[in-house]
Amino acid sequence: MSPRISIIVPCYNERGTIVGLLDAIRRQSCGVGQLEVIVADGLSTDGTPEAVTAYAGQNPELPLTVVENPDRNIPAALNRAIRAGRGEVIIRLDAHSVPAEDYVERCLEALQRPGVANVGGQWEIRAASNGWMARAIAVAAGHRLGAGDARYRVSGQAGPVDTVPFGAFRRAWLERVGGYDERLLTNEDYELNLRLRQAGGIIWFDPAIRSVYYARGDLAALVRQYARYGYWKARMLLRHPGSLRWRQALPPLFVLASLVLAGLALVWPPAGWLLGVQWASYALATLAFGLMEAARRKDAGLIPGFPLAIWTMHLSWGTAFWIGLLGA
Repeated sequence: MSPRISIIVPCYNERGTIVGLLDAIRRQSCGVGQLEVIVADGLSTDGTPEAVTAYAGQNPELPLTVVENPDRNIPAALNRAIRAGRGEVIIRLDAHSVPAEDYVERCLEALQRPGVANVGGQWEIRAASNGWMARAIAVAAGHRLGAGDARYRVSGQAGPVDTVPFGAFRRAWLERVGGYDERLLTNEDYELNLRLRQAGGIIWFDPAIRSVYYARGDLAALVRQYARYGYWKARMLLRHPGSLRWRQALPPLFVLASLVLAGLALVWPPAGWLLGVQWASYALATLAFGLMEAARRKDAGLIPGFPLAIWTMHLSWGTAFWIGLLGA
């Protein structure tokens, strides 16, 4: 008999998307007989728990539980949901995600591989709205300039990776490493996967495991998102030196080089020319990729939008990284 599966969902004020997620879970090809859903709610004020309770009443075949998360952060929500669940397999999803109908089935298949501690798949990144900036952010979030070599964003072959989004685990692996680190308010997935790898587990990426991810809809939201990523990546790095990947190091190095050259230009004028060359090269490269993406997708909004999104992601991440690292 297949193992019982606990799908855990951290959320806060997700009334607009939570029903879509629950519908996608109810449609899973494996059936709902072996599933339970644990929603860890951070004291939402928009009626999210009430929406989940109403959904449970209308769909009694899908076991649904809401647990309160007074700490109101994601790793605490995940740990509370894990403790409340009974499944041998734990699958994490987000309230704004939509898993493919065979998502759970594919995760269970991948977990059969020897030594695998966590499995995940590819995001199909979609725009939060039909506005030109929202479309550009979605394209940038799935482009190598914005995602580096992260296979779950840019696709690739199945195999071991350093991290995957969301994740499907056997409970025994989570108990072995102690669950999520509640001191890290962001980057909790990456840090957990690092400890799983250190414990001898394999993090497995399978592009057949697919889910829809909705990118941020405007630049202000994108700034907040990537600043949070950069800050908490630095805080994680203080606990786990050596965990920084090349794709993560480039934005902080770009910001540092800009600041150093700007400071040197005050006493050594050639540094100002070097700074100009650095920024001109960066701007031209991102504009060129924007033009290529606009032509490929037949979307003129990507000509200004793609570079703006890439600049926002890189500079927010890189600046916040130094704030997190030096603010220790």
